[in-house]
Amino acid sequence: MVAHLQDNVQQLLLRYAANKQIDIRKVAVQIAARQRVRDKLPTWCANPGVLFPPTLPLEQASSEQTARYKAAVVSAFTPRLNRLVDLTGGLGVDAWAFANVAGHVTYVERQAPLAELATHNFPQLACHNVEVLNAQSETVLQQLDAPVDWIYLDPARRDDRGGRVVRLDECEPNAVAWWPLLRQKATYVLLKTSPLIDIEAALRQLPGIRAVQVVAVRHEVKEVLFVATPDEVAPDEVAVTAVDLLPDSEVRFSFRRGDERAVAVSFADPQAYLYEPNAAVLKAGAFRAVAERFGLAKLAPHSHLYTSAEPVGDFPGRAFKLEGICKPNRADVQALVPAMKANLTVRNYPQSVEELRKKVGLKEGGDVYIFATTLLNGDKRLLVTRKL
Repeated sequence: MVAHLQDNVQQLLLRYAANKQIDIRKVAVQIAARQRVRDKLPTWCANPGVLFPPTLPLEQASSEQTARYKAAVVSAFTPRLNRLVDLTGGLGVDAWAFANVAGHVTYVERQAPLAELATHNFPQLACHNVEVLNAQSETVLQQLDAPVDWIYLDPARRDDRGGRVVRLDECEPNAVAWWPLLRQKATYVLLKTSPLIDIEAALRQLPGIRAVQVVAVRHEVKEVLFVATPDEVAPDEVAVTAVDLLPDSEVRFSFRRGDERAVAVSFADPQAYLYEPNAAVLKAGAFRAVAERFGLAKLAPHSHLYTSAEPVGDFPGRAFKLEGICKPNRADVQALVPAMKANLTVRNYPQSVEELRKKVGLKEGGDVYIFATTLLNGDKRLLVTRKL
């Protein structure tokens, strides 16, 4: 199989269709899976003994990078972690990561084929402290005798027809309905949710949340985590962290929930430098906190673009040098961008990227970045910039 990892799967099926010594369909599933998740699960894919399921469980599984991050989160709260129960085991990537920081992990999965794969895969990955249970999560939860250190829950975000859902009470299992029992059966609870979750609504539904973690990978939000602890805090004291996991580093921004409402923010027209927060910061809702932390002015209340007369370092997002401001018409744009080629972003602007690009005749690409936005006085303007 290793020799064919880069091959076309359909061609392999045709080439070996008549070979009775090889179950080519099973081999093809493994090759296709490795091709699909080689960036997401590099350690797993590099291990020839690991077996993968068909497509859907691969899509739903955490990446190795986000799984390791979750393991770091639980370890930070409980450095001497004895037992963690993963009630929604799936492919087992999270349980594998948790096993590196916990004395014992219980993996629970109701689908027998996935549980069988997990039973096979964990030893292949030198993961010998994971107990695999092919059982209903609710049954295991109800039968837990004493509070375990942690319970981890990653509800399925698809309905009975296969459509995607976001709200906690629409997922399976229903985290809102299970919440009192989860809090009773574990000292700490870690809940993974959709990147589209309404964080404020979730905090109202889940009492006892101590921390919220918005996790992005290479600038794309992948999951939002909620941590419940025994020492509850006031709503404004909930710690919110936005983290962007990069190949060799991470960009982190943390604040208290109450900070966002309490800090004062100044507004200004575009100055010499422009800043766009990364996706994790925006999802975390740190619109005012990030301005206050870095001494920046906002362009307008709803634009979420920031400016300064002097450059600031370590901003959690992209920084640009402003080269010009113009009205959204072809002649003005061409005066600043003669090649008529630029990367276009809209922020608090009435037209989409596609509509505006067509209107001004702008091609995509190059090293010029144009932000279409609404200024404080209501003017619609294009900000022509280059990356710092």
